[in-house]
Amino acid sequence: MYTSHEDIGFDFEDDPKEKKTLKPHPDIDGGWAWMIVLSSFFVHILIMGSQMALGVLNVEWLEEFHQSRGLTAWVSSLSMGVTLIVGPFIGLFINTCGCRWTAIVGGVVNALGWVLSAYAASVSYLFVTFGVAAGFGSGMAYLPAVVMVSRYFQKRRALAQGLSTTGTGFGTFLMTVLLKYLCAEYGWRNAMFIQGAVSLNLCVCGALLRPLAAVEDRPGSAEQDAAVLAAPSAESVKPDGLGGADRGGGPAEEPCALPAAERRDPGRCRRDACALRALKAMGRLTRSARRGFRDWYAGYFGTASLFTNRMFVAFIFWALFAYSSFVIPFIHLPEIVNLYNLSEQNDAFPLTSIIAILHIFGKVILGIVADLPCISVWNVFLVANFSLVISIFILPLIHSYTGLAAICALIGFSSGYFSLMPVVTEDLVGIEHLANAYGIIICANGISALLGPPFAGWIYDITQKYDFSFYICGLLYTVGLLFLLIQLCVRIIAQSRKKYVEGACV
Repeated sequence: MYTSHEDIGFDFEDDPKEKKTLKPHPDIDGGWAWMIVLSSFFVHILIMGSQMALGVLNVEWLEEFHQSRGLTAWVSSLSMGVTLIVGPFIGLFINTCGCRWTAIVGGVVNALGWVLSAYAASVSYLFVTFGVAAGFGSGMAYLPAVVMVSRYFQKRRALAQGLSTTGTGFGTFLMTVLLKYLCAEYGWRNAMFIQGAVSLNLCVCGALLRPLAAVEDRPGSAEQDAAVLAAPSAESVKPDGLGGADRGGGPAEEPCALPAAERRDPGRCRRDACALRALKAMGRLTRSARRGFRDWYAGYFGTASLFTNRMFVAFIFWALFAYSSFVIPFIHLPEIVNLYNLSEQNDAFPLTSIIAILHIFGKVILGIVADLPCISVWNVFLVANFSLVISIFILPLIHSYTGLAAICALIGFSSGYFSLMPVVTEDLVGIEHLANAYGIIICANGISALLGPPFAGWIYDITQKYDFSFYICGLLYTVGLLFLLIQLCVRIIAQSRKKYVEGACV
């Protein structure tokens, strides 16, 4: 996640050299900030929720194109992976165009990807239209929604992020039901076309991402603002082409530097004024693009010091395996249900919906528990991770709907640790590096989501079972957790030695 000129609670102007006194913005932690939370909530529903419901379309694609499960699963995993992997690079668009326009353009690209996928003639076609195009559009709309919540909140940032990310659980439940209904009533092609129209609501969500207006207390600012208001503008040109007289008694500056004969033509004057404004806009855009690229480059390629933190490197290693263990059940559970002849019970209450509902409760409850003064957030984070690993190992052993529902409930609740990831990341790198570090973690999760489901499908093509897919993913997840746990123990020991040495010196 990338945030340009970030100092949560304050606003900056473009010129960093100009000294000024900043004061808190009135919308911070209130006012329009809750509209930002609402917008981010719906972005999570439309993007993350629909991606978690792609198992419904995966079954339709298998029947339509008759390709291997491993190859077909690449469509869903590409969309999920690209959405997260491009996160660090979307910062360039945010710096240049702002969060609002980045999200609006992302909504258009995402909807276009869904609509073009409705005309797919092969799986390879879906790779481009749905995997890459829709995924890239999702990334453009998703990251600004997360960034803006952080910009608008300071004291209640964790609560705001928690409320907005619950849209993932609600979206998974709603989009699963919606896609199943649309596929049954209209076919998967028309379902994707309709979903593309629904995705255009991302543009509405993007329009709500109003940037924070500059708020500052600077000597002489009131006089400068008055001077700007009193200055003649291009729209205030009179029909005779003459501007108002200068109140200081001097000669008025003519809005159009043209001969007197041509100055009497108001149309010519307006055209020149429009051309001048266009040139100024191009100049501002060029400067903004240069400044945005400079900030983006410094933010992501100037953070090599993060990788000298062994704990952070272990955290990245964990992230490479963690997300796939959460995504794989969403992609392959609908087909596993068909293999176990549990379709009738699953249609009444889908297993993926159970995961989604408990995922919402998990985020809220684990967040409350982690905030207790007597409990370490790392303890809650690690317990939830080990609980998720155990669930992944147990899932292939159960063939009844009731047992699968119980395991899916545990998976959904344990995966609520996602709401703790920004907190533990800040604990590792500090608040000043949180944006860049979290962007790297999201990218690692994207790689995990990209490779996990195709790997599970490939294992099925070889063994004709999904059992080994879950076993191998669970094993890799365990290895990542062990690396994280070892580095955490080393960190605790080093801190204890430091305190002991300091105490001995005293």
